[in-house]
Amino acid sequence: MAALRPSTRHRSLAAPLSLAYAALVLYASLYPFTDWRWPPGQHLQALALLPWTRWTDSFDVGSNLLGYLPLGGLITLAACRSGVRPWIGVLLGALAPSLLSYSCEVLQQFLPRRVPAMEDWTMNSAGALIGSLLAALVHRLGMLDGWHGVRSRWFVRDGASGLALLALWPVGLLFPAPVPLGLGQVGDRLRDTLAQWLDDVPWAEAVHGLLAAPAPPAVALRPLTEVLIVALGLLTPCLLAYSLMAPGWRRAAMALGILAVGAGAMTLSTLLNFGPGHAAAWVGPTAEPGLGLGLLMALALVPVPRRLVSGLALVSLTGLVVGVAQAPADPYFAQSLKAWERGRFVRFHGLAQWVGWLWPYLAMALLLTRMGTRDGVDDPRSHL
Repeated sequence: MAALRPSTRHRSLAAPLSLAYAALVLYASLYPFTDWRWPPGQHLQALALLPWTRWTDSFDVGSNLLGYLPLGGLITLAACRSGVRPWIGVLLGALAPSLLSYSCEVLQQFLPRRVPAMEDWTMNSAGALIGSLLAALVHRLGMLDGWHGVRSRWFVRDGASGLALLALWPVGLLFPAPVPLGLGQVGDRLRDTLAQWLDDVPWAEAVHGLLAAPAPPAVALRPLTEVLIVALGLLTPCLLAYSLMAPGWRRAAMALGILAVGAGAMTLSTLLNFGPGHAAAWVGPTAEPGLGLGLLMALALVPVPRRLVSGLALVSLTGLVVGVAQAPADPYFAQSLKAWERGRFVRFHGLAQWVGWLWPYLAMALLLTRMGTRDGVDDPRSHL
């Protein structure tokens, strides 16, 4: 396949995905970002030498290997699609994640709750190398040509950031939510963080007092409110996808696909928290009508022009975050948080939590930037 001319080459979808994945891995590796201290009895030179631990855990080995495999593959794909030689892409896909992993392992020595290990870095590097080699093989065999054709027919040109955000949506659903599909509940955590920052700051005593004051007792949401939150939780990714697509039957197919992905992510999240026997526990008396209402609204908006869709998506996102902010954390939700923050899920804590917190606001920012573009499909040709 001939190389794309500079005037027609587009940014790879793998590029923003690799940056987002690297940022989330960095957070997950250094969580909880508290109690930083100099390692007792360690010299500066000794910090560069990672220790070998005396115990092994098959879960750790597998998660360290698989966790970095997508990062290596994404970086290699992004490099290859930008026009560099495949072997350079493989080197970048293997070395960049390895350097990131090594830096995180060194920094973990300053965190009492994290245990740096040479074997972790080794498995991370091996996973990145495997991912980069697989990506180079996929690129070499031309296996992405099918995706190129699908993307050129379905999505508008230069929609890589929007597609990357859509790909991150099910990741955010893996973190326990107080309402099904209810992303963006970051208010309480943000208030607590600001109160800690302003503690003992003389000029901010009044603000600190307001932030540190006990929150009013949370009131259980009415069933109709929960139904609307679930509906908006499904409608918002559908409208984000519509803003990248021309009106037509493909939008309806996309809405059905988003419904299936969302239901699968919620089922997986419940399974991880409460076990296989309770995987479908999230489907309650408000989830089913909420999903049905959200799907009906999404299908009704299939013929709407893209610019109007972007405006409606902003309204939907606003309603979603306002509704989720009012949702109380029930005992089962609190139990889920403990399982994620104190158990083995701490390794994926940052990957899902931050996506769940920030996804609606990132979607708002993206839609605002796209509102100024000409309505309709502007040369829908695009490439991975």
